[in-house]
Amino acid sequence: MTDTSPINPMVLQWARTTAGLSIDAVVQKLNRKKITVETIQAWESGEAAPDYVQLERLAYEVYKRPIAIFFFPQPPAEETPQQAFRTLPDSEIQRLSPRLRFLLRRAQAMQLNLYELYEGKNPASRQIVRDLQFSRDTPVQELAYVVRQYLGIELAEQFKWRSSDEAFKTWRNALENCGVFVFKDAFKEETVSGFCLHDDHFPLIYVNNSTAVTRQIFTLFHELAHLLSGTGGIDKPDDRYINSLSGRNKQIEVLCNRFAAAFLVPEADFDHRIGGLLINETTISTLANQYSVSREVILRRLLDKKLVTRQLYEQLVEEWRNNVVDKQGSGGDYYRTQGAYLGERYLELVFGRLYQNKISVEQLADYLGVKTSSVPGMEALILPRGAGA
Repeated sequence: MTDTSPINPMVLQWARTTAGLSIDAVVQKLNRKKITVETIQAWESGEAAPDYVQLERLAYEVYKRPIAIFFFPQPPAEETPQQAFRTLPDSEIQRLSPRLRFLLRRAQAMQLNLYELYEGKNPASRQIVRDLQFSRDTPVQELAYVVRQYLGIELAEQFKWRSSDEAFKTWRNALENCGVFVFKDAFKEETVSGFCLHDDHFPLIYVNNSTAVTRQIFTLFHELAHLLSGTGGIDKPDDRYINSLSGRNKQIEVLCNRFAAAFLVPEADFDHRIGGLLINETTISTLANQYSVSREVILRRLLDKKLVTRQLYEQLVEEWRNNVVDKQGSGGDYYRTQGAYLGERYLELVFGRLYQNKISVEQLADYLGVKTSSVPGMEALILPRGAGA
């Protein structure tokens, strides 16, 4: 029997289109013979309505939305991908996968969580997005130097890091100390390395954990350049779409790529290190390890200096992308994985509110994006070793 609750058909249609799904795709995901294209069309026109069990499946399994939203009098106001990523051309917006659209909504929810948990005030005493402002004409080397001085991490420290994992963690902490929140997730695709959401109080970077750690590091600073430019943006390994941009949008995307490379591999030091070197794949790998960056970043720097040809650059990049071995595994401990995605700072914040009796266990689970039954396992990540033994 169909539930007679006032489900809003406009919200049903909005939830589907914002998820980037066709009606055929919804039918396929529901995978039930009784639910057809005509069924979904009837629900969205208001001629019929799903029962509560069907609505639960639509909300939680297909559209990834809270069930209460389907009873709203109108679709809620929400920043669209076009609004969030203004420098991305429409052709690229249309190619965004349902998974990426879901992660964008999740990132927006995390931003709202931060506003609630911090009561609207970023706790960082120094906020890089607020404190550093540059014109579009600022030379990229100058921008890279000023940001490095602001973060307070010298090259000597960078060269001491023993792994790309240590490098990512250190850079992440440095950004979060300066008011930029960093989250990770498995995007389950490699066409997008990450994205950022600009905000005056809680700027946020979301990194694709499905990519190589060295790529994740580059993404941090590509997105930081977006935030310093006052825009949200996406980092894509294949940046040929930039050629279809023009004006300010193209200028920003070119700046973001150049800034990330100039920041992670400062020009003066790089010039010193490559002096007299025979440029081959071995030396490229050695330099990449020294700076804790990808070989592609080093190769791009060499191309810019006309020390390798465009043909060799494209050949090696294609070979490396087809033989990536530095990837994050998809298995492992569920709780540690979720903890890495959320970060220690966010975990401590949310559990701190629980211990202060400001939120319930159910609210905490919602803030973490996990089931209530998973709370003890998440809590173990922040407890001192030996606690409870």
